[in-house]
Amino acid sequence: MKRLCICEICSCGRHRCPHRPTALYGKPNKTCVLTEYTEKYPAYGGYNPPQSLKPKPVNHGDQGRMDGTTTFKTDFIPYEVTRRPGKQQAEYKPKPGNIDLGTTYKQDYTLYEVHPFAPSRPRERVRATGHKMDTVPTYKEDFRQWEMCKRELKKPDLSYHPPDAKFDGHTTFQDDFLTRGLAPRESFKPSSSPKMSDAPFDCVTSNQQCYVPHPLEARWVKAPEPYRPSSQPLQDLTTNRRDYQGLPGQLPQSYKPNPGKVTSDIPFQSSTEFTERFQQWPVSLPQLRKSLQYVSPTEHMDMSTTSGADYVRHNIQPFISAKPFNRPNKSSAPFQVCTTMRDDYQPWEVKRQAMIKKPEEMERATGRMDHLSTFKAHFTPHELQPSVSFKPAHAPMRTDAPLEGGTMYSTEFTPKRISICPASYDSPPGFVFEDSDDRGHRFYRKLPSKDRNKMAAGMAVAVVS
Repeated sequence: MKRLCICEICSCGRHRCPHRPTALYGKPNKTCVLTEYTEKYPAYGGYNPPQSLKPKPVNHGDQGRMDGTTTFKTDFIPYEVTRRPGKQQAEYKPKPGNIDLGTTYKQDYTLYEVHPFAPSRPRERVRATGHKMDTVPTYKEDFRQWEMCKRELKKPDLSYHPPDAKFDGHTTFQDDFLTRGLAPRESFKPSSSPKMSDAPFDCVTSNQQCYVPHPLEARWVKAPEPYRPSSQPLQDLTTNRRDYQGLPGQLPQSYKPNPGKVTSDIPFQSSTEFTERFQQWPVSLPQLRKSLQYVSPTEHMDMSTTSGADYVRHNIQPFISAKPFNRPNKSSAPFQVCTTMRDDYQPWEVKRQAMIKKPEEMERATGRMDHLSTFKAHFTPHELQPSVSFKPAHAPMRTDAPLEGGTMYSTEFTPKRISICPASYDSPPGFVFEDSDDRGHRFYRKLPSKDRNKMAAGMAVAVVS
């Protein structure tokens, strides 16, 4: 009996065996021959593949000594190269005779006698005498030199004198600091409570005091125009309603097969490989680590420091500056506010220059606008007359013959029975599972006709029960 694979049992072309890329327990050298290509490809005999004419990449070793001659060396003929003779320059021979240096400028130009320019300004005469000049400037004459005495320095002597006593090692902070208890500081921040005033609130604003109400004129309202309906009746007949009259005919009959749902009476097997092979392992909850409870110390905290304990305060006088105070020289006379600017300057009355505007060419109207345009004033309403259409009547051509609704699909379509692919079942009906190979193919053996009838009857009884 021939064995069949799922790939061969399938009739719809959608079911294939799960081909594994590698084998788990064995690696045979045979390839998988159960493919769609091997099933449908016809084998041809007496045909050999074409032979490649490409030379084989064989490495030829050294078969002899290498000759260093090339085609350039063999074909090149050396010639004797001589220097190219240069062109000899002719010897310079001066021409006999004199050169005529005359030009048209020298011939046409008339030479004039030019005398130097004599200035009309008389010469400056310097009168010098042999006596010595005795002059005294105004600075030497007005300046009187005062006798200046050197000012004594009143700066104290700040030079360093080393002390004679032994170094104590105590700081002023250690001597002067007195340990005191912790006391809260007094807050000098002003209170944030609002201060209420005893005077009544004056809610009168400058707008209420200065505002003067003015009477407003009544607004001009335009009278609405009455609606005037048209005397002609409404023509609601469209070209589609006028031209389209409809054609007598029957609805086309559908030859589409009945979309019945393909179902199976076999109960659904809900068992999977995961549910059969899954082993439930016991899982323990993670242990939580308890945090240590804080315990406050029972002993009293010593807030004293080395600076607070060892500091000794000394009574030291503040440093007195020897620098004299700057005393401003004040005068008892009244301050004169008058200046030459205030005395000589006289303010003039200045008026702002008016803006220079171009005179308007058109005079603006002073009356009230009536909002009446020339179109409203000169328009004369006329009765509307519908235009007559000169288009030819587009009446459809009617016929009493029924419409032929038949198509090639409806005449040539042959309904076929929809069959269920046997490979869609977990165990194909009429086949018995034998074994599976390492490539993932599942092979089934076809049952005889008697056994298939018994199996079909048993499945029918199971479905009825």
